[in-house]
Amino acid sequence: MRALIQRYGHDIVTGVEAIFANKVKSFLTALGIIFGVAAVISMLAIGNGAQQEILDQIKMVGVNNIVISPVIHSVDENEGANDDTEGGVQISTKKFSKGLTLLDATAIEEIIPTVEKVSPVISFNYSAILDGKSKPVELEGITNNYFHLFNIALQGGKEFTDEQIEKAFPVCVIGDNIKNVFFNQEDPVGKYIKCGEVWLQVVGVVERRDFTASASDELGISSTDNKIFVPAKTLIMRFKNRALVRADEVEEAAAARGSNGSNKDENLNQLDKIIVQVTETEDLAATAEIIRRMLLRRHNDLYDFEVTIPELLLKQQQRTKNIFNIVLGVIAGISLLVGGIGIMNIMLASVMERIREIGVRQAIGASRTDIIVQFLSESTIISVTGGIIGIILGVALSKIITVIFDIQTIISAFSVVISFGVSVIVGVTFGYLPAKKASEQDPVNSLRY
Repeated sequence: MRALIQRYGHDIVTGVEAIFANKVKSFLTALGIIFGVAAVISMLAIGNGAQQEILDQIKMVGVNNIVISPVIHSVDENEGANDDTEGGVQISTKKFSKGLTLLDATAIEEIIPTVEKVSPVISFNYSAILDGKSKPVELEGITNNYFHLFNIALQGGKEFTDEQIEKAFPVCVIGDNIKNVFFNQEDPVGKYIKCGEVWLQVVGVVERRDFTASASDELGISSTDNKIFVPAKTLIMRFKNRALVRADEVEEAAAARGSNGSNKDENLNQLDKIIVQVTETEDLAATAEIIRRMLLRRHNDLYDFEVTIPELLLKQQQRTKNIFNIVLGVIAGISLLVGGIGIMNIMLASVMERIREIGVRQAIGASRTDIIVQFLSESTIISVTGGIIGIILGVALSKIITVIFDIQTIISAFSVVISFGVSVIVGVTFGYLPAKKASEQDPVNSLRY
């Protein structure tokens, strides 16, 4: 190694001196490599961020989950449809469905063998009150299965007991924000909080979860930090049961429609969702179809519900994003290739401009290997320097994209190593041809040039 350095060190130093003697040309030569490396790092960072977001969403929706949600129509959307008149009396032949109910959730859990867990979900907006503090919250009626279906852990306390669920006890599990607002540094477990007109005893606190804004509630994903969870039967019996329609509510709804002349979509379903977990992934599609047919029979052949499989939708998104990431990577790779071609072209032009210099070096004893090492070191140093600057620029671009466009980016060591390695290979590969051409110059003709 020492002999090689002594033999070719002067050639490398000469190459470095040539780079500094032509700073602008060297910088313009390196631009292709700089932008190519920066593009590879930033594009792969965007791709890694998109993949991580999908994985986080899959974790949040749980594995093998099916979400059943009601389809809400306007009150008079089908009003008068399929009505017959007999003897001057109008007879309605419309089919009737109670919508999603607890009985539907129970039937799915008991009848379908591929189903592992089921949890109903009922949501209402209330105000939580304690010691003069008030905060809008989402009150959610669930069962303990809900925490397991969505991989929700508790930072304190415990889940509901079977007795609390069956007998509709006024107990709750609160989100992290609720704990911070009302209890500050105190342990809320065992204390009470008022929601609406009901005092609820806190039995547990949900662990804080990072929630992605792009996560869709359609997939069953939502933040738990501002929620108060109660047993589903507690919400139905102590707060509100939408399946029970009272006469005063009917009169108020009729008066409201008569006064403004417009109808508002109303959710008269007892449940807002039913979350179903299937034992095996390969049974997801078949189980979803069985659930659809069962509910269709239970709802008098009315499609007043929708069955979705979040995991399959997210995996389809992941496949789409993977293809998009490959396209971005190829485009960025092409920019590196173009940068290498630029190095070759400018180095070839440099050879033509420096023919006399080459002749002088050959005349005083430089061998063809010395000339090759000189020009190859120039192209390699330019590409390596461009790679280093490109890495810095790529990291900066990734951070800027995250800050300005709110797009998650993850810079991986793999993308940095690959892009830098490719930049070095490009410098050596595309610098060899000009170096070889320079070494083949005839010294006599070069001195006459």
